[in-house]
Amino acid sequence: MDRREYLKRTGAGAAALALAGCNTGPGPVTEDSRINMVYILADDLGYGDLGCYGQEAIKTPNIDGMAAEGMRFTQHYAGSTVCAPSRCCLMTGYHTGHSYIRGNSEVKPMGQRPLPAATVTLPELLKEQGYTTGLIGKWGLGGPESEGHPNQQGFDHFFGYLCQRHAHNYYPEFLFRNGQRVLLEGNKVENDREDGAGVASEKVTYSPDLMIEEALQFINKNKGQPFSLFYTTTLPHANNEGGKEGMEIPDYGEYGAEDWPDAQKGHAAMISRLDSDVGRIMEELKNLGLDEKTLVIFTSDNGPHREGGADPEFNNSSGPLRGIKRDLYEGGIRVPMIARLPGRIAAGQVSDHAGAFWDMLPTMVELAGGRIPEGIDGISMVPSLTGGEQPEHQYLYWEFRGKQALLKGDWKAVRLSPDGNTELYNLAEDLSESTDISGDNPEIVEEMNRIFESARVESELFPLEG
Repeated sequence: MDRREYLKRTGAGAAALALAGCNTGPGPVTEDSRINMVYILADDLGYGDLGCYGQEAIKTPNIDGMAAEGMRFTQHYAGSTVCAPSRCCLMTGYHTGHSYIRGNSEVKPMGQRPLPAATVTLPELLKEQGYTTGLIGKWGLGGPESEGHPNQQGFDHFFGYLCQRHAHNYYPEFLFRNGQRVLLEGNKVENDREDGAGVASEKVTYSPDLMIEEALQFINKNKGQPFSLFYTTTLPHANNEGGKEGMEIPDYGEYGAEDWPDAQKGHAAMISRLDSDVGRIMEELKNLGLDEKTLVIFTSDNGPHREGGADPEFNNSSGPLRGIKRDLYEGGIRVPMIARLPGRIAAGQVSDHAGAFWDMLPTMVELAGGRIPEGIDGISMVPSLTGGEQPEHQYLYWEFRGKQALLKGDWKAVRLSPDGNTELYNLAEDLSESTDISGDNPEIVEEMNRIFESARVESELFPLEG
């Protein structure tokens, strides 16, 4: 069945209408009451990389300010433990047991496996409600001229990297604006790779600086109408092609004087630069009088990396969690999430609701007054944002390259191979997943194994055996 046939659910509920500024009760959100939405997605930022999540060495005052003025989630999860499948979950509302993209899969000469043309995406659903939709940053769900290109998947405007490998280079020779290549003056890459990745021999134009300017322009251009902006920065991802220069940044800023390895100076400076960019977005919204009409969400696409010379243990990037990027332990998938909307989301709140990227589609569609597709895995988080009674997931599920993970209440199960032993942890008592208690809880393990089998459908493209 075409997934577009799922669009049959009744309209947005009372909580969404209250948040949007209407009277409670059934009925559509009006254009005058509709809120804007800015979703900021960091790249490989760890749960412990922000001050408001316990970071002590790296300064993030603007993001910390968002948390103080809004709601900080302590148990929010990425769609996956690497880029492409995590973003697929965000765009479609499906977890990786049901999603089309379940791993990073390159397509030559440039890009990753594209989303099919018939995919129902979050920006398409927002467009149906009259939103102008923008994506600025990294995509990774379809290369040039593919059916997965952002402009073919619901985005009115795109600027940035289509290909994840191209995005490894912070001084690329070109970026994309919609369907056109935009040459970056002064940058030159040593090799002649078709995917545009590689080491920049001449570095003049730093791509995050262009992308934040494009984001501010998008907000300005659309200030008089409802808009949604997905700002998917590449910070603080490493340049995996760059060897010792893998943490590319124009300067180390306040970390230049630290007695740290250069990669750690670069990593910290990238996070603080990201924080500064978040501050610029918040300031622009205030200057335009949109501050109290714009929901801003900040999060990360997966856990911290060990790439480009960076060591996630150096500044405790995973915080109290076990694991990093590519792991299905908490450090690979639990990510910071902050939501801010002055006057409508009470300041200084902390939520322990266990949600995930696949919840963003129903949440944002409900806030827009649209119809939520049936059959998706996501549950709207609007009640959490508005102080209502939040429905909980029966479980959260992930799979990646033969590994599986499952969260059900406080119980966390991990299998490192489909026929391997099931590890079991109680996160309420053992957040760091340090002690496997599967031997003491055979009935819980049996239940988790049943869910492991039922929570997924087979994928020819991404078989569970890896």
